[in-house]
Order: sequence, then structure tokens, then C-alpha cells
Amino acid sequence: MTLITSTDTLAAFCRSLAGADYIAVDTEFLREKTYWPQLCLVQVAGPKGAVAIDPLADGMDLSPLFEVMNDPSILKVFHAARQDVEIFHHLSGAVPHPLFDTQVAAMVCGFGDSVGYETLVTKLTNARIDKSSRFTDWSHRPLTDRQLTYALSDVIHLRPTYEKLRRRLQRTGREPWLEEEMAVLTDPATYLVDPDSAWLRLKARSAKPRFMAILKEVAAWREREAQRRDQPRNRVLRDEALLEIAAHAPLSVEDLARTRGMGRSFADGWQGADVLAAVQRGLDVPDAELPKFQAREEPPPGLQPIVELLRVLLKMTCDDNHVASRLVASAADLEAIAADDEAPVPALHGWRREMFGKDALALKHGRIALAIVDRRVRVVPTVVDTDE
Repeated sequence: MTLITSTDTLAAFCRSLAGADYIAVDTEFLREKTYWPQLCLVQVAGPKGAVAIDPLADGMDLSPLFEVMNDPSILKVFHAARQDVEIFHHLSGAVPHPLFDTQVAAMVCGFGDSVGYETLVTKLTNARIDKSSRFTDWSHRPLTDRQLTYALSDVIHLRPTYEKLRRRLQRTGREPWLEEEMAVLTDPATYLVDPDSAWLRLKARSAKPRFMAILKEVAAWREREAQRRDQPRNRVLRDEALLEIAAHAPLSVEDLARTRGMGRSFADGWQGADVLAAVQRGLDVPDAELPKFQAREEPPPGLQPIVELLRVLLKMTCDDNHVASRLVASAADLEAIAADDEAPVPALHGWRREMFGKDALALKHGRIALAIVDRRVRVVPTVVDTDE
């Protein structure tokens, strides 16, 4: 069992990875008390064994690891990669590439929506993973042998899991499907946080444009402040307080101090001044530039049965082709297809159109039908009377 705690040892290990076709990577991190994930451990398995790298060790410089993560000749294999990749992007300014996500690959290969790592490993390798150390404090030092055994087991089993999934993709010709999904994961824009969009995550209780303009400005201030302090958003200002401020638009310290959940010391201080300035910016937005609430439209009368038929077709098609339905079309996609033959949804393009989209349109226009044959739903052709 190897725990790397010095930059020199890390550099030597990274040099040993030269020429490797791929490496398996996992991380352990905490996020309860910070805005950005606090990286506590990195596990890497190469062709010659697996190591755990301690980023919290005194004097540790992760630059040699970042070089490997950015080496285009070495494939980086993760499971449910998004949060891990976000960490590397934040620390190094670059997205690891090329990338292979075994969770997405499993969806392509028919293991269901968002299959868990333990389940996937057991199905593919018959190995059992002890997850009893999952919720330990990874920032506490020294790490125990049990913690390290747990952490390293993830990347050790990830190698054979990857190899079996890769062979399945090659046999089925579905490698391009995965590449399409990996393009999203390796796009730096995926990991950029736009403070001006922070308000969209809140459950606004009003659709009034002025309310939303103020909410947008105050939420953007909170997002930037949380990033600057590296604290969770609600440590800076709770969601409920943001919504109260947007609803009442306080213009003075006294008004702000009366906001529910807001202390007088906050209102009197520099943070209160910043919030009042954000409120004023929201009030100053010209009427023509106010954000507009776009309510989710209910399907027109008569459209919902079509959506339900498309849902059945999607489930049947994905079961027959051993692919996760979430990867092919969402509920919103089905509603869009029911309403518009040219809907701008992935299900009407590329491999998704070949597998499902074409039949979805054919079903919608009565060129095919769904029937129960031998207790299973099947697609059957129809004859449309064009004289009617």
C-alpha cells in the first residue's frame, strides 16, 4: 500500500506512467464548509500498481500529477467523473483529457440510469467493495490503513471495469456514442460558474420582473462573495434572506435589518452596504431589460397522450437496445417532440434519431403503432388512409 506524501515521490511515480495507455483516477474530497471542493486524496492506478496521493502533505506540489492529467496520450478513466474533473479544473485551470467515464459508458451499454459504482463492479468483475469508510473525514491526518484500503480499491477495480466496458463498446460499435458524451465532460465551459446565473437556481416565489432583477443582482453578489471567501453560499446569506430582500427591496440599513433572518450587525457592516448596492442595481435596470419569467408551459390539450405513447416507445426501444433511457431522451424532450417535428433536442439527431427519433416521429404521425405481442410491447406498421 503506497501513500505519496512528497513532491519528489509524486514526480517519480508520474514519470513511471509514461507510455501507459490509460490510468484509473478517483478523488476523496470535502465540501461541507467550503465553496470549492477541498481535495483530500487522489488515487491513481496505472499498469504497475495503485497509489494514493496526499495533497494535504506539507510542501506537496501536485504539478507532476496535473501534467499527467493533461497528457493527451494517456486516457484518464473515472466513474461519475464530473465532480472529480471539476476539482482538477479548479486547481490546475485545465480539464483532464482524454476522458472515459465508466458511469456514462455503463448507461450506453445498458446498465441503467446512473448506475452506482459498487453495482457496476460487482456485475462486471464479481468483486465486492467495502464502502464502510465512504463517509469518513478525509481531511483528518493521519489516514488509517482502512481508509487507504477503501480509497485504493476504487481505482484498482476501476481498471478491469473499464476494460470490460471498452470491449462491449467495441463489439456494439457504440464508441462514438460515448465520445459525444465525453465532449461535454471535457469542455471547460461545463465547469465555469457564472454568478449572473446564480439566481436561476433559487425557487422564486414571484414572477414579477422587478423582483427577479433584484434577486439576480443580490444572488450574483452572494455567489462572488462565497467564491472569494471559499464558503458555502448559505454561510454568506441564506436563500430565504435573498428572497425576502428581493421581495421587499430595502433601501436603507434600517429596512435591511428588518429582513427576516438578517442580523443588525450584517446590515450595519460592509456586507449590508454591498447588499443595498445590489438592490439598487436591480431597481435601476430599465424596464425593457428586466428579466422575464418563462413558466414551463403545460402541453396543449390532446398532446399529453402522445407524450405518454412516446414514453412507452422510449422505454421499449431502450430495453431492446440495452441503453439507458435517460441518455436518449428526457421527459422535456418527449414533450418537445410531441409538439414539434423539428424540436431542437438531441433525440432527433445523430445516433439517438436512428435508434428512437425516427420511430418517435413515425408513431406521432400514425405510420407505426404500438401493440402487445406475446406479452411484450412491439412496434407494428400501420396503413394510413390518405383519402381521409
